[in-house]
Amino acid sequence: MEVVLDIEGIMKALPHRYPFLLLDRVIEWESGKRLVAIKNVTMNEPFFQGHFPGKPVMPGVLILEAMAQGAAILMRNESDEDLVPLFMGIDKARFRRQVVPGDQLRLEVETLQKRRNVCKGAGKAYVGDELAAEAELMAMLVPRDKL
Repeated sequence: MEVVLDIEGIMKALPHRYPFLLLDRVIEWESGKRLVAIKNVTMNEPFFQGHFPGKPVMPGVLILEAMAQGAAILMRNESDEDLVPLFMGIDKARFRRQVVPGDQLRLEVETLQKRRNVCKGAGKAYVGDELAAEAELMAMLVPRDKL
């Protein structure tokens, strides 16, 4: 599996940090079109303490957030370092299987529409060949100093 962006590159592209940075690497990136990222799900994740004790399951909203982080990288250009993506909305979210410690999430996002600083994309999360979740996502790029 070729690494297009390692964790350091992801941290340059996104403002998120532990425990909310949910991507480990980007393995495919067709600028402005498509991105594939990996999230290794381990028992060390802080959310497993309470979701659920004795039966750890990754919260669906965090799977969606991981997709959104992939989409945020996809919608940026190298020259957009001073722009930060803000999540605007989500549609058609569906969960198909549980994600548990030991799983590796493969997050595939593609651009559906981009107008100026607003982008709409489609995301899918897989464990192996099995679809775990899918959704349409919207985000806006804003200047970092406007946060």
